[in-house]
Amino acid sequence: QVQLVESGGGLVQAGGSLRLSCVASGRTLSNYVMGWFRQAPGKVREFVAGIRWGVGSTYYSDSLKGRFSMSNDNAKSTVYLQMSSLEPEDTAVYYCAATPYYRDTYYLSGSYEHWGQGTQVTVSS
Repeated sequence: QVQLVESGGGLVQAGGSLRLSCVASGRTLSNYVMGWFRQAPGKVREFVAGIRWGVGSTYYSDSLKGRFSMSNDNAKSTVYLQMSSLEPEDTAVYYCAATPYYRDTYYLSGSYEHWGQGTQVTVSS
């Protein structure tokens, strides 16, 4: 079983930056795919970014690419989501997710078996 713990959320002004972290434990992650999703009130959970741990390939939502960047640190079993030029529309709970299987549907929340508890990001105008 993989445990995921997110941190780094908070309140930021529009145009600002935040870096979210997700520490994973319980399994060797070398073949895992890790993802970041977000869910705003009244909206469906949407894909933000993903990374194949052993390969290093990264994937992004087309609408967010360029402002958000995902990376990982093998030694710390941690993935990061660097967010810049934040907008009020980025306000949401951000979730870290993991799956031991690469699927072409990596952008779907149903492709992930393990989830963190989420961290709130609020962007004020």
